Amino acid sequence: MTPGGLTPEWLTGVLKAEVRTVSAEPVGTGQIGACFRLTLTGAGVPASLVAKLPAADPAARALLGGAYRTEVLFYRDIAPTVAIRTPRCHHAEIDLGTFDFVLLLEDLSPAAQGDQLAGCSLRQADACMLALAGLHGPRWCDESLLGIDGLHHNTAADADALAEVYAPAVETFIDRFGDRLDLVDRDTLRRTTEAVGPWLVARPERFALVHGDYRLDNVLFPPDGDTATTVDWQTLTVGLPARDLSYFLATSLTTEDRRAHEHRLVARYHEGLLSHGVTGYPLDLCWDDYRFALLQGPLITVLGCAYGTPTERGDAMFLTMAARACAALRDLDPRY
Repeated sequence: MTPGGLTPEWLTGVLKAEVRTVSAEPVGTGQIGACFRLTLTGAGVPASLVAKLPAADPAARALLGGAYRTEVLFYRDIAPTVAIRTPRCHHAEIDLGTFDFVLLLEDLSPAAQGDQLAGCSLRQADACMLALAGLHGPRWCDESLLGIDGLHHNTAADADALAEVYAPAVETFIDRFGDRLDLVDRDTLRRTTEAVGPWLVARPERFALVHGDYRLDNVLFPPDGDTATTVDWQTLTVGLPARDLSYFLATSLTTEDRRAHEHRLVARYHEGLLSHGVTGYPLDLCWDDYRFALLQGPLITVLGCAYGTPTERGDAMFLTMAARACAALRDLDPRY
């Protein structure tokens, strides 16, 4: 699908309501695809929608096809089964031969994404803890997740592959940023390389849906800040739920706020899980999972930097996230 294909006739067909006119305006950076805000007129249609479309380059589309498939799967089949707030999906389709896809999503304006560099307020952090519990709790240890075609569950082969690529990626990260990266953080990053393979598949007795990149840039907040809406579901997997929890708290709060409030925020997340029916998971085990899962911070930061398009803001963000994640590892000292 291209922007030119988003005609009033096509939209009328998929929305099952008359669309008379449509105009499209690009939004976002479009690093793995393209997003457009559609302004509609018609009978019984939203005034605006957000359309997500694939990359124009067929080679890039083939490379990113798995991510496209996962996001369509989430909005079409999985979102209705969990309690996390997401944009309402009006239409989702994908061609698995070409990975051409289109998502028509609720336009949440004037809600705005969080600021990864500045870190979130405690009010926003509370909202994100409850939202995250709404993702994990409803399908906690749900065996049917393991059989969903297109929803990945990490294996020993994945652990071996990650161990091979992660260590070189760490060295590339360190070389790229040079003196901008503190010596103590370089040492912390290098020490994570030995543990990352076994860590990926550890604690299999607890699993749920894992967003995989749960951080401020992927959360929208309304002006009042009381709720959190999560977007960008391309990295959805099944795994240890605390990976999302650790990644968010270690990278989306300032180090000072994380140190002061992480016990309370983990407890808030845990209370949310209990409200969704999770049993047999005491708070002390949740805290231990939180400490154990802290490798998610350096892992996603390093790999995201390695495979992302370099930008000035992106570099500043990766450095900030790496410093915060490394500080959390040193503070909480999980033993791998």
